Amino acid sequence: MALRLGGLGDLDPEAVPLPNGTEVTTRVDRVLDDGEVRAQGATGRVALLADDRVVVAFLDGKRATYLRAEVTPRKLGVVRYAQRRAAAWDQLRPCVVIDTVVGSRAWGVSEAHSDTDRRGVFVLPSAWLAGLVDPPLDLTSLDGSESYWEIGKAVRQALRADPNTLEMLFAEPVVVDELGAELVGMRAAFLSQEIYGAFGRYALSQLDRLEHNQRLAEHRVTIIDWLRAEPALELDAAAVRLAASAAIAAPSPADAIARAREYIKQLYRSMYDQGLLAANDWASLRAASASALELPRDLRPKNAYNLIRLLDLAIRWLCGEPPTVRVSEALRPTLLAIKRGEVPMPDVMALARELTPRLEAARQDSPLPKYADIGRAERVLRRAREAAARRHFEHRPGPWGEDAPPPPEATYDD
Repeated sequence: MALRLGGLGDLDPEAVPLPNGTEVTTRVDRVLDDGEVRAQGATGRVALLADDRVVVAFLDGKRATYLRAEVTPRKLGVVRYAQRRAAAWDQLRPCVVIDTVVGSRAWGVSEAHSDTDRRGVFVLPSAWLAGLVDPPLDLTSLDGSESYWEIGKAVRQALRADPNTLEMLFAEPVVVDELGAELVGMRAAFLSQEIYGAFGRYALSQLDRLEHNQRLAEHRVTIIDWLRAEPALELDAAAVRLAASAAIAAPSPADAIARAREYIKQLYRSMYDQGLLAANDWASLRAASASALELPRDLRPKNAYNLIRLLDLAIRWLCGEPPTVRVSEALRPTLLAIKRGEVPMPDVMALARELTPRLEAARQDSPLPKYADIGRAERVLRRAREAAARRHFEHRPGPWGEDAPPPPEATYDD
């Protein structure tokens, strides 16, 4: 038995909100820009939602625009999630108490086409904490550009030096309601040596992954080039070629071929998981190789430059510099060049490795306390929730008092 906001019987799959990335199935035929007719029943992901128009990206990389009524979520679980997410946003968005512009605009590396992203904190009305239904701890706009954490979740994240939470607190936050004032006022008490792990070691672990995937991406390009030249190439033959061309180290030539074959399987499994292949097999990779395939997500310049930014920020904050999220003027040109793809990926990774000794030294000599001030954080959290409760019981005007959204009722799923 599970208590939910409600079953699926009252949901209309043709009207439920579709966040970016939602898997959908098309309900009508559509002529693509190249003249191909994409038959109804095709599966893709929502790439853009604007008014009643939905741009769908298909597995082969092609796109088409549909009316909202012409697509439906592929899975019923997605329908439920999207309905809850949209309902929570509509009801609780007025309860936001801290609102901050984050991302490249806060870092000082934005460009004309850069998005404006926001993060912040909301406080739940008292009645939402008193019932059987677990209240939402996150609010996210339909396009994903605005995200807010429930105040208790935000405090817990800040105590462990979560980079996104600390960025929200230090990137010129706007206090929308005084319920968030004390949290902003105590933000310096969240600074601790935990930054080393949360910022620095996290960035280095992602760098290890980036270096590994860079090598795999080079093999991916090689294999796809082979398939474009020889569409009938078989998996075993490709494994033999890859073992030789990549000089795969192994105890014997047979072991090298086996490792190459396993890599190729990992390749098409990964691409299937990313929605780039129609099925998890070699035949689908062969079929997709004729189309333009994007770089893996974690090899895009945006991901690489963010690792450099995080390492630099960790070093500066651990050294006791004023906690600003803006990048230094000395580093800014380099980050912009990386972001634009003007710096080869091996050079980016070499720069990150050069920062490692500085990170270790900053941790050893850091003037910051070992841990954040958990006692003060708990007092601030309790006072915020108590203040929201007073507004409820005193029926004050506003989203925590007489204008509070009604809490969800507990029901059984059918």
